[in-house]
Amino acid sequence: MDAIEKAIRNAFEKGDPRERAFREKVYRSAFAALDKALQANPNVTQAIADRRRQALSARVSEIESEFLPAVPAAAPAPAPRTAGMGVEPPVRGEGGYARSQAGFEPTIDPNDRYRDQQPSDDFDDEIEPQTYAGPPVGRRRGRKWARVFVAVTVLSAIVIGAWWAIGGGLFRSAAERDQSVPNPPQTVEEEDYQPQPPAAGEPPRIAGGADSLAGWIAVFDPADPTTVAAPGDSRAEVMDDDGRQFIRIIGGASSAPILFDVGQGVLEQLAGRRAVFNIVARAEEGQGTQFSVDCNLGELGDCGRKRYAAGTTQEEFLFEITLPNTNPGAGGTIAINPDVENGGKALDIFAIRVSPAQ
Repeated sequence: MDAIEKAIRNAFEKGDPRERAFREKVYRSAFAALDKALQANPNVTQAIADRRRQALSARVSEIESEFLPAVPAAAPAPAPRTAGMGVEPPVRGEGGYARSQAGFEPTIDPNDRYRDQQPSDDFDDEIEPQTYAGPPVGRRRGRKWARVFVAVTVLSAIVIGAWWAIGGGLFRSAAERDQSVPNPPQTVEEEDYQPQPPAAGEPPRIAGGADSLAGWIAVFDPADPTTVAAPGDSRAEVMDDDGRQFIRIIGGASSAPILFDVGQGVLEQLAGRRAVFNIVARAEEGQGTQFSVDCNLGELGDCGRKRYAAGTTQEEFLFEITLPNTNPGAGGTIAINPDVENGGKALDIFAIRVSPAQ
């Protein structure tokens, strides 16, 4: 906002700008202040003074247009130009001001109750003759194009957003957005399972994981330590950790493994099927260990030798075997060596269980 408009709008705050007569008083004060400033500067030529009056008149016209709708006026007959001023005689219009080629200039209405009041001093500090080089050309046109640009930008953003939402399936249900082919339930087939030897220190992975297998059959539970045998100089001791029991097994110098019984009834349920064994274990606190697992399952054969690395965090160590369809004839055993390096390290066993693979 330039100094002229700021001075006029500041003057509006001292009265009711909706009242036409009050606005006319403010406009007259603005013109009077400009004339006073022009007269005080001897370096201002007549041409410069005319341009500055035209600038003020244009600003008054712009401000007044905010309060009154444009009123078409009959075109006046051509009249001789006024000598010295270079503008046509003003034509009286509605609102107490006159329109000329220079814009709006104040006039005196005989019925105006403000006509005898002196011009306000509100503009003395605001209007200086050197601050107005000419009217602000194209301001209203610039504002109009700015509004058009903003409107087009907002509309474009809305259209792009709607296109993205529709194309991205935002308004479709989850089932409509899911274009994938429904997956059948996972099954373990003979030809799609290819067991691989575990990496050093890492248990083997079973397709689907232990959590996907149901119907676990208990092979060993610490609550029944009678199914455990510690031959030679090996040891097995039932212990408790925050209310949960486990058995701690420690190998001796002879490296004799600790034996866990597998009941004949369990083996009969596994005959002719693929079975997944799960050993829940951890190393003794403060030291990891490597342990091995061997099986003797009677007439069903063995499971081969497995080797694992156990840390101090409880883990599930899994292995899978396929058993022949025959009568086991007797029970079997699972033999665990808690420390294959024969360093006297312990292994805590929380459970041993088995489940037929589906």
